[in-house]
Amino acid sequence: MNRILKTMTGLARRKQQVRSHHPDPFNPQTTKGWQAAVKEASIPTTRHDEEVKRGLEIGLPGASSIEDKTIPTFSRGELPHFAGINTFMKAPFVENIHDVGKYDATVIGVPFDGGCTYRAGTRFGPQGIRRISALYTPYNYEMGIDLREQMTLCDAGDVFTIPANIEKSFDQISNAVAHVAATGSFPIILGGDHSIGFPTVRGLASVTSKRIGIIHVDRHADIQEKDLDERMHTTPYFHATNLPNVRPENLVQIGIGGWQVPRAAVGNMVERRTNIFTMDDIEQLGIEKVAEMALERAWDGCDAVYMSYDIDSIEAAFVPGTGWPEPGGLLPREALKLVGLVAKEGLCGMEVVEVSPPYDHADITSLMALRIVVDALGAMTAHGTMGKHKSIIDKPFTPF
Repeated sequence: MNRILKTMTGLARRKQQVRSHHPDPFNPQTTKGWQAAVKEASIPTTRHDEEVKRGLEIGLPGASSIEDKTIPTFSRGELPHFAGINTFMKAPFVENIHDVGKYDATVIGVPFDGGCTYRAGTRFGPQGIRRISALYTPYNYEMGIDLREQMTLCDAGDVFTIPANIEKSFDQISNAVAHVAATGSFPIILGGDHSIGFPTVRGLASVTSKRIGIIHVDRHADIQEKDLDERMHTTPYFHATNLPNVRPENLVQIGIGGWQVPRAAVGNMVERRTNIFTMDDIEQLGIEKVAEMALERAWDGCDAVYMSYDIDSIEAAFVPGTGWPEPGGLLPREALKLVGLVAKEGLCGMEVVEVSPPYDHADITSLMALRIVVDALGAMTAHGTMGKHKSIIDKPFTPF
C-alpha cells in the first residue's frame, strides 16, 4: 500500500512539473531544430550521387572486402575528409581560367603579405583555409541547404603575386578578379593581407558602370592614404573609395576600435563621411539593427554591395592566427549572424583577409574564415540571391 501511495505521489509531482508553455520539440511549427530535420528530406542528392558514380569510374571500385560499394580504391570526392587534394571544400579545380563562367562562384586565392606592417604570414592564408575546408560537408543543418546540390562552385587556384612589389601584385589581383567577375561568376577571395582590399574592388569595379557599396568588417579603419610610404594593409579604403563608381558614403565600417586605429586614418573617415560602427554600437544597438543600418547605407544609391571581412574583427581569443590581433571584437556567433544578415540581400563579391596560419592554433582561425565564406554562400543560396550580381556586369574584361 505504501509503495502504491509513493508511486501516485511521484506521478502527481511530475504532473505538477509539466510546463505547458514550453514548445513541443517534435512539432515543426515550434522549434527550428525539428523544422531543419524535416526539411532535409526535400533536398535532392543528385550531384552527390553523380559524384559517387564518377568516383567509382575514375577511382577504381573498392577492394572485394569493402562492404560499402560506394567506396572507390582511390579517394575521388568528399570522403574521407582527411584525404584528397585540398581545393576549397574539395570543389573542382579549374585549371583553364576561361572555364570559370560555368560556375556560380569561383574561389580565388591571393597569397600576399607584402602589405603587412607587423606580423607577416598571411601569404599562407589561402592554403590554410583550403586545408581546413576538407573538414566540412556542403550541407548546413540549420539553414537546410546543400551547396553541392543548390549551387556550383569551383576553385581557380591562386593569383601569381610578386612578393617584393606591392603595385605589381595589385595589378595581378585586379586582373584576376576582373576576369572572374566579367564571366558572371561570383568572386570569393581568400587573402592575403588587407592591402588586397583595394585591387579586389578595383577589379570588380572595372567591369561595371554601376555603383558598388562596401561593407567592411574590421577592428581597424584601413583608410590611410599611405603607411610606411606605401599602400599597405592600413590603406585599402582610401584608394577604393577614389574609384569613380565606389563612393565613400557607401562604405560601412563595422567593429572599428581599440588601440590600433591610427590617428592618420581618422581624419579621412571624417572628411569622407564613411559610416562607422564600433563594438559599443553593436552592444547597444544589437547585431540585427547594425546589419539593417549597414545595408541601408551600403545600398543607398548603389546597384551592388561587396563584403570585405577582416578576421581580426573577431575577439582575439578565437582568432590567434592574424597579424594585428585586437581584443574586444565580435564573438563568433555575432560574426556569423552579421555575415548571414548582410549576405542574404545579395553580394557582388566577397573577401576574407588577414588569416596568418603561422600564428594560428589548431587551425581555428582558418576554420573561422572558412565558416564566414560558407555562411555567406549559404545565406545567398537560401534566400535566392546567388547570382543577383550578374545584372551589374555591363563592361568587358580589360587587362590591367
